[in-house]
Amino acid sequence: MAKFSNEIILQLIQLMLAPAVMINACGLLILGINSKYSIIVNRIRLLNDEKRNLINLSKENESQERIKSISEQLIKLAFRVKIVRNVVFCYVSALTLFVLTSILIGFDFLTLTFSLKYFSIGTFLCGMILVLSGALLTSYEIFEGYKIVRFEVESGH
Repeated sequence: MAKFSNEIILQLIQLMLAPAVMINACGLLILGINSKYSIIVNRIRLLNDEKRNLINLSKENESQERIKSISEQLIKLAFRVKIVRNVVFCYVSALTLFVLTSILIGFDFLTLTFSLKYFSIGTFLCGMILVLSGALLTSYEIFEGYKIVRFEVESGH
């Protein structure tokens, strides 16, 4: 087995830790989007409870309007949850690819028979594309969230 100098080992560690910045960033993004996911799911549960209570309590016209409003909001919230799920998937997949990038850099250093540099670059770029996809989906989800709030304010129910 070849003997490696301290300088080469330090360079390897630096190369392997470079994707760690993106791993850290993805972790923070996942925390933020999971919070949004929990809020949306909680809102769905609250609206479902309110809808069940209204259905059980009365058949008044006012209640029927509110039930209709809740039903429309639930459909829109279910769509938002799907978007947030996709964002989480993008960020977790990106995080996985960044960890894989670090591992490939380490293996590339240790294997002398074939190079893994292109695989390392490919996994890192795929991870970055997934982060971009997650960010774009998050922007779309924010837009959809605004539409739900606008609907609720305009409907007055």
